Amino acid sequence: MIAVLRQAPNILSGLRLVAAPIAAWLILNGVDFPALCVFGLAGLSDAADGFLAKKFGLASRFGAWLDPSADKLLMLASFVSLTYVGAVPLWLTAMVIGRDIAIVLGVLLAKLLGMPLEVKPLMVGKVSTVVQVVYIALVLLLLSLHEPPPLVERASEAVVTLLTVWSFLAYAQIWLKAAFRREPQGDGTV
Repeated sequence: MIAVLRQAPNILSGLRLVAAPIAAWLILNGVDFPALCVFGLAGLSDAADGFLAKKFGLASRFGAWLDPSADKLLMLASFVSLTYVGAVPLWLTAMVIGRDIAIVLGVLLAKLLGMPLEVKPLMVGKVSTVVQVVYIALVLLLLSLHEPPPLVERASEAVVTLLTVWSFLAYAQIWLKAAFRREPQGDGTV
């Protein structure tokens, strides 16, 4: 029983992995309110696993990989399926996914080139992700109500766009600084 409790954050992250295709299936089949509920429960599980990992010292290397992977899969499945049904513009989905791909490729390239890149989440990246989650929830809520107000949709798209671009630029700035930073050689010269 103790072993299961120690794995509670990872179990919650694993449930988010399962929630992603379920939410996508519900969205694609026009079952909007249940999709909103699955998405909302997945969001709550994200908050719960983070709380448990920090509060009770249950963080693990596997969890440090699983948690963001589950989050990204949920967001990817939600954005793509909502774009497919015409609820989210293709350009916005491409921007959100493109930012994540660019960050991952940047980290991989930095490692490949031996660049002194410190990999850690930025506050603007966290805020961008939270705004994206709220945006998906809002779109699902508006679909559930069957009367999406265009002004709310356009304003929320603008906020997601602004924060996604800002986040991308912040990560790009860190990458560029690492690319042009010179490490001291063995004799102390640069």
